[in-house]
Amino acid sequence: MKIKILLIFALTLFLSSSLSAQDILSKQRKAAIDSLALEKVRDLSKYISIIGSKETPFSEANRVIERTLELFVEDAQMGVSSLYREDIKYYPVRKYLERLMALNYDKINIKWYDIQYISDLELQPDGRYVGVITIYQRFEGTTDDGMVYKDTTKKDITVYVEKKQTQISGRLIDFWDVLLGDIRVAETQR
Repeated sequence: MKIKILLIFALTLFLSSSLSAQDILSKQRKAAIDSLALEKVRDLSKYISIIGSKETPFSEANRVIERTLELFVEDAQMGVSSLYREDIKYYPVRKYLERLMALNYDKINIKWYDIQYISDLELQPDGRYVGVITIYQRFEGTTDDGMVYKDTTKKDITVYVEKKQTQISGRLIDFWDVLLGDIRVAETQR
């Protein structure tokens, strides 16, 4: 009986260690995942510009909000800062996007630039990889009477990479998916 228990324990240990060895990212796979993560951040940048633009019809902005939400993990939050206040406010992604759409400017221009990883992907105990991408956001809002607000905000975006499965033609296929997490404000300046 003791031998059976030891055998089962050894087999379980072997399977769990070989499973985690499969989850280690090769350099090629990591490069592909990094590329996908940066692509999702660029998509987010494009979506935010569309939602914030006063030229975007309401129905189109709502459709883009739904597409944007697909990029994020559940319960992700986005930080909002201003040159006029010291505190940073965090909103659930949907609420942030709805607030962006309703900003009281006649014209809004939002540009993201200098998008890059600042922290490499690190394997977490739950099997996911987590990294951080930093971006700079240039915001400019103007009113028809000439009022202009401009700021540049450095933001850090948490990136989650996890292995998922899908079924294709009756076969289970493993793939790595990238989702965005919280977007934290690092600094805001003119």
